[in-house]
Amino acid sequence: MSKSPDQLPAVIADHGRVTQAILDFVSQIPDSHVPGARDPEKEARRLAVRAQQRAGLTAGSLALPPGPLGWLTVLPEVVAIWKIQAQMVSDIAAAYGQHSELGREQMLWCLFRHTAAQAFRDLVVRVGDRLLFRRVTTSVIERVAKTVGIKVTQRAVGSGISRWIPVVGAVGVGSYAYYDTGQVARTAIAMFSTPFETQATADAAPADTTAPAG
Repeated sequence: MSKSPDQLPAVIADHGRVTQAILDFVSQIPDSHVPGARDPEKEARRLAVRAQQRAGLTAGSLALPPGPLGWLTVLPEVVAIWKIQAQMVSDIAAAYGQHSELGREQMLWCLFRHTAAQAFRDLVVRVGDRLLFRRVTTSVIERVAKTVGIKVTQRAVGSGISRWIPVVGAVGVGSYAYYDTGQVARTAIAMFSTPFETQATADAAPADTTAPAG
C-alpha cells in the first residue's frame, strides 16, 4: 500500500519544515572531544564506521512501527540521523586538527553535498586542488537549505512509504542510513585531507580560476 505526496501528513509533505530544520540544525557546530590523530585518515574511518552503525540502528529502530504510526517517525528519524552525522563530521574535523575551521558552510557541504550538489554552486567552488568556501549571507544559506530540503523531502516520502512493509521496510531504511552516513564521511574526509579556504566575502569568486565544486 502506498500514498501519493498530497496524502502525506504535513510533517512530511511540507518541505518548508524540513528546510527550517536544516537551518536550525547547522546554526551550531557540535563540540568534539576527539584529539588530533597521528593518522587522521585512519581515525576518521574508524569514526565513520561507528557513526554508520549508529545511524543504521537508529533509523531501522524508528522505522519499525508499521502503517500510519510509521509516518510519524520520518522527520524524527531524519533529524536523529543528522545529529549522528554532524557529530561525526565534528569528530573527523577534530581528528584532522581542524575543528576550528568547521563552520556552517563546511557542515552544510559535508552533510548534504551528495544529496543536492547543484545547491552549492554559490557556496563552494574549486580553485585548482583546493575548495573555496564563500562566507555567504543568510539568504544564500536559506536558498541552499530550501533546495536540499526539497531533495530530503522527496527521499522522506519514499522512506515513509516503505514503512507500510513491516520489518523489511525497517531494514531498508536502516541500510540507507548506513550508506548515507558513509557518503557524508567520504565528503568530510576528502575536505579535511586537502587544503580548503573560506573567502571573507561571498560577492564573487576569483575570475577565470574557479569551477563549481562537484
